[in-house]
Amino acid sequence: MTNEEHSALMADMKSFDEQMPSIGIFWYDPKEHSFFGVYKKELTPKMVEDAAVKGMPFINYPKLHRQVWKEEYFRAVATHQPTKFKGDYTQIPRGRVSWNIDKFIVLVGAWAHDVQDELSELVQQEFALPYFEFVYDEHWDLGHGWSGDF
Repeated sequence: MTNEEHSALMADMKSFDEQMPSIGIFWYDPKEHSFFGVYKKELTPKMVEDAAVKGMPFINYPKLHRQVWKEEYFRAVATHQPTKFKGDYTQIPRGRVSWNIDKFIVLVGAWAHDVQDELSELVQQEFALPYFEFVYDEHWDLGHGWSGDF
């Protein structure tokens, strides 16, 4: 096989390795203009079809931000590693990517208005979303979370 044939074959194989769109959660670091604490799960067409058949077209990542925050905090403490997962998880900009009937939605708080263009690019890259819309909700505002948290 020639180098050209090998390169063409590798390019063909790479096209099958593209990331499927994902649902998940993230935190946004405004100082670094990047995500951290990204947890995600690929969303397949079968998952969408199965949810629709069951009459449950909203598909969500199964873990809550507060659960992940605690897990990451205690992992860092146990291994004596520095971590961004300390303090109140609701004081760091965060969001959730979900599937709702026929589209991806990104649930965020008012904090996202000023960085929406940057956030759009990060969401598209990290979650491989072909399209999505932002849904703003008070729950995702800084300082808001589940009742009884902190």
